[in-house]
Amino acid sequence: MKKIKSYILLILSFCSIFSVKAQIVLPRILGHNMVFQQKKPIHIWGKASVGEQINVQFSGQSVKTTADSEGNWQVWLKALPASSIPQELKIEGKEVITLKNILVGEVWLCSGQSNMEYTMRKNSKVKRPNLPDPNPVDELEVAKNPLIRIFLVNRKELVKPDPQHKGWSIAQDSALRSFSAVAYFFAKEVHQQTGVPIGMISSAIPGSRIEPWISEEAFAGSPYFKGQKVEGEPAKFYNPMIRPLESFVMKGFLWYQGESNCFLKDSVQYTNKMETLISSWRKAWKDDKMPFYYVHLVPYLYSKSTGKVVLEKETLPTFWQAQANVTQRVKYTDFVTTTDLADTLTNIHPWYKWEIGKRLALLALKHDYGKKDLVASGPIFKKMKIKNDKAILSFESMGGGLMSKDGKDLNYFSLAGADGKFYEAKAIIVGTQVEVFSEKVPEPKTVRFAWQEDAEPNFFNKEGLPARPFTSKK
Repeated sequence: MKKIKSYILLILSFCSIFSVKAQIVLPRILGHNMVFQQKKPIHIWGKASVGEQINVQFSGQSVKTTADSEGNWQVWLKALPASSIPQELKIEGKEVITLKNILVGEVWLCSGQSNMEYTMRKNSKVKRPNLPDPNPVDELEVAKNPLIRIFLVNRKELVKPDPQHKGWSIAQDSALRSFSAVAYFFAKEVHQQTGVPIGMISSAIPGSRIEPWISEEAFAGSPYFKGQKVEGEPAKFYNPMIRPLESFVMKGFLWYQGESNCFLKDSVQYTNKMETLISSWRKAWKDDKMPFYYVHLVPYLYSKSTGKVVLEKETLPTFWQAQANVTQRVKYTDFVTTTDLADTLTNIHPWYKWEIGKRLALLALKHDYGKKDLVASGPIFKKMKIKNDKAILSFESMGGGLMSKDGKDLNYFSLAGADGKFYEAKAIIVGTQVEVFSEKVPEPKTVRFAWQEDAEPNFFNKEGLPARPFTSKK
């Protein structure tokens, strides 16, 4: 609670500086070039002199209010359809603030650690992939779309007003160079498929655990953590980097984090932490159906690390399962698989951020933008039956069919019998199923796929998306 109090005092101190001068003060997230969320009421708020009359005008609407006894004011505008036509937002009191070049479209908040923070500048320096032009490595040179807008959260500045209202930028040039590559490529794909303006807010810290992104009150109210002392500095980043955004209406969240918790051998508790984060963020935005999409960690040799916590070859697949379990417990969530995107097994920051952004966009397009027939993920294990000495596997999200990406035998399948000891197994595609068998396991009970940290399997659907790692044992 001390952190929350200090955060509130910090905001009040900045606001008091401006209110003494009888200025209207807006939060930093409200500014020129911003995007308002379509089809939801639009929230505008700020500070002014006590009792000051405020009139807010936008897109033909005019709403009046009065600053309360603490100088706070807010108005709600009616929901609007998407609009690519730049408009002005006028806020009139004792002074007039005019915010220019505002669009209406889709707004997403992106958060996590270094892989979400990973900038477009870094993206332009990776090994050039053999892809058709325009090559994603060259995106900084060609990005000139005025309908994609970006807002980069600075931990020290978000709680401070900006008299120039310049936090938002068009996604190009120097502003884009410092922005999240995953967030940008997500926006680019969604815009191309929908045609509506996209606003992306990136709030990420390299090396951060999940706990600092969760408020103290969320942990205190969680059925899993209530009464516990939670390590990892809860609320350290939530208070300065997420809480000030809560009043800004958005579509949903993108999350790319987990490496720091995997290094700590977090597993079942990570599922609970993600569930706490998601439910608390949705509660803060007063919308329990806000979509939340996240990224599986890439294959990496965690067992070779020399930290205080000793890690094994199964530490990463166990963490993958902890990540995957979130979708079983929390509605309106989904994730992308990245087993094919590690450039090396010793690089925890995969180069292919354009592909990760695109795969996240596929989830949003399928679940939120009406493209129900879109294949948004690779094969997902559905059920297993045993026939003679074989495990017969069925899958969802098969798309145009199952395939071996390199034309070779399927790899990284293993079987275990009643003794629980796993052996490498042969796997073949038979129609819409996969048959798995091994001479060493005549009576199979459990099958695993990609259940090791260095697994880079060749099992895909024909849309080119990799199968999700799994174990049939619940």
